[in-house]
Amino acid sequence: MSKSMLKEWTAHELVAELRRRERVALTEQTGADRARAIPASVVGRSHELQQLSTAELAKLAQDRQRAIYGVDNRQDLYLVKSAKVHAAAKGVVALVKTTDLHRKSDGSYTLATEPYRDAYRLCANEPFVSQPTGCFCSGFLVAPDVVATAGHCVKSPADLANTRFVFGFRMVDANNARTSFSADDVYAGSRLIGRQLAGDGTDWSLVRLDRPVVGRKPVKIRTRGKIANKQALFVIGHPCGLPQKYAPGAQVRDNIPAPYFVANLDTYGGNSGSPVFNAGNTTVEGILVRGENDFVTNGSCYVSLVCPSTGCRGEDVTRSTVWAGKVLKQKTRSRPASGPRKTGRRRATKSAARPRRKKT
Repeated sequence: MSKSMLKEWTAHELVAELRRRERVALTEQTGADRARAIPASVVGRSHELQQLSTAELAKLAQDRQRAIYGVDNRQDLYLVKSAKVHAAAKGVVALVKTTDLHRKSDGSYTLATEPYRDAYRLCANEPFVSQPTGCFCSGFLVAPDVVATAGHCVKSPADLANTRFVFGFRMVDANNARTSFSADDVYAGSRLIGRQLAGDGTDWSLVRLDRPVVGRKPVKIRTRGKIANKQALFVIGHPCGLPQKYAPGAQVRDNIPAPYFVANLDTYGGNSGSPVFNAGNTTVEGILVRGENDFVTNGSCYVSLVCPSTGCRGEDVTRSTVWAGKVLKQKTRSRPASGPRKTGRRRATKSAARPRRKKT
């Protein structure tokens, strides 16, 4: 196929053809099924792409997306010099399966991990391919004993019983991840304070932990108002269950939906529940809940397709103002009374403002 012909294909069409090939390989479709599986945008031209091997097609799709959308901005925390970013990262937590934590006789814990490359059948040139993966979602501390995460990460009391909240899962240098944790780094959930997973895009859970977190401060969250259009953002979390990553260089792309906004964040599965920070004041603007970054096969292994700038739709972030009222109410209830209490009289407490109703 000539270079001029290749230029006619968009990144979206190339990815669609990769998806089609993957479906065909998995389902062993008939010839008629194959025809129906070809995306409408490429019908009549698909024979051109058939001349490319799957590996060639995957590389072309990657190159096209990098040229149009930018690069992967994810970084390990040990490489980040910003004190503000490190302070924000201390409040970010990994959600792990209870069965993946081993409690030792001294009360500390070790986390069972799997090589990232093996877990996702990745190609050797993928970022972070030699690192371990060990969690399924991210979250963040919003009160001394309350964690916020995505609604689809913790759906029920049964889910909560099978989940542990682990602080400090990160790379300590280029070759070593922290997988041993003190008791002060590991928490269970005692109950779901609130949760919403709705068709309008709302997706959040608030979990009360079994005790207040030691040595870490809750992050600051937006409780009213609305983020500015095109506001610069960054996210901290655990993409694909990897040790904690910091991803800067994003901004608000679509600020219209009431319950969420859309941003061009560098995030993957496992980032669900991550806090999305305002890059100007490090206030949490919302919870990362849905996105587009994904993997496609090149025939023998998988490569990632990153869409961090203007071409893909972007990642959905449930606004913090949707659930902030419940956090404020928890803080009010847990605040100690000041001054002496008068015998025989109950001390009145102010109820926190109700959460603003916002339109996953």
